[in-house]
Amino acid sequence: PRGRPGGSPPRPPRVRRAAGRVGAGGAARAVRDVDPEHGCRADGLRTDPDPGRRQRRRTGDRPSRRHARALPRGRRARLGRAPGFHARAIVILDRAIVRLLPAVPRPVVQKLSERYIAGAELKDARETVRRLNAQEKMATIDVLGEEITNEDEAAAIVRAYLDVFADIERCKLDSNVSVKLTGLGLTLGHDICRANLETVVVDAASRGNFVRIDMEDSSTTDDTLQLYRELRAAGHDNVGVVLQATLRRTLSDIRDLADLRPSVRLCKGIYVEPPEIAYRDFGAVRANYVRSLEALLDAGCYVGIATHDEWLVGEGKRLVKERGLEPAQYEFQMLLGVRDDLGGRLVRERHRLRIYVPFGRQWYEYSIRRLQENPRIAGYIAADTIGRFVPGRRNGA
Repeated sequence: PRGRPGGSPPRPPRVRRAAGRVGAGGAARAVRDVDPEHGCRADGLRTDPDPGRRQRRRTGDRPSRRHARALPRGRRARLGRAPGFHARAIVILDRAIVRLLPAVPRPVVQKLSERYIAGAELKDARETVRRLNAQEKMATIDVLGEEITNEDEAAAIVRAYLDVFADIERCKLDSNVSVKLTGLGLTLGHDICRANLETVVVDAASRGNFVRIDMEDSSTTDDTLQLYRELRAAGHDNVGVVLQATLRRTLSDIRDLADLRPSVRLCKGIYVEPPEIAYRDFGAVRANYVRSLEALLDAGCYVGIATHDEWLVGEGKRLVKERGLEPAQYEFQMLLGVRDDLGGRLVRERHRLRIYVPFGRQWYEYSIRRLQENPRIAGYIAADTIGRFVPGRRNGA
């Protein structure tokens, strides 16, 4: 079977390091060519450690095919590319798309977002999850509405999640849920949020289901991890958390949580954070993702490898294979409507795949806010949409 009815993962046994596997340092070296601490300047432009290769580019000579084949996949793809130009052009395009959003008619936004949001009502999420389950994909349902301003709004979100659990059980869907603590009252007070979160988690447990606490921007990180610890200390084991590879603190958080052997969704993170607390370079985020995934797997954690970056998917497959993990001991995760081709390949290869399915009447506000919070997402969605019509056009996130 691909998963328990509620989507709550079995706790895996601790795994031994496979003989001859690449350690954390090896993973960092494998992506060293794109890590600012190993060959990139702080502004993201390359400082190539191979002057000979740099000279070859100046003279117009490309490396030999043999040399290109020996390079890591990502580095090979960048051979001959002007290092900073494309990145700057993409940033300008992404910001331009965001500036145009207020002028885009609401029906157009709805049309663009319908691939990524199930709809406004629970029945829309239900039908989306049924379709995914028929494709041997699991789901996690998210009720949109994290920007609440009073206790009544938070209580409405709680009731919506209880309805979701009842629907999952009644329709025998293979899905769990994801919750954002701001939607449960985090900004209203710790005790209010904990009471609401515990109500959701207890109801999930009564139905054999599981709750994933989403990670939001860095202002909520400490509170999120504290509430997770409090629920685990209270005996609630059907709850997991999310960690973001963008944040410099993530490896430290993994060490601090290791005693709980948490179920963790590991993602890059969509929030634009200050450089003092977050990696801004694409390659540095990749490197930290690999290091974090290694640390989680070696701590015996169940990990949801959440990425649309094909290179990171490959690294994830390599790391679980080196540790001899069975498919039931990890899963891949993706957003609804993004990289369906890659997700389909993972399913055909018999990896477990869970799709993030948001729904709710605040779909418009959610769409606009997410795009404004991180302009890269706007460009990513635009590129992914174009990719449906232009062969070979793909993105990684």
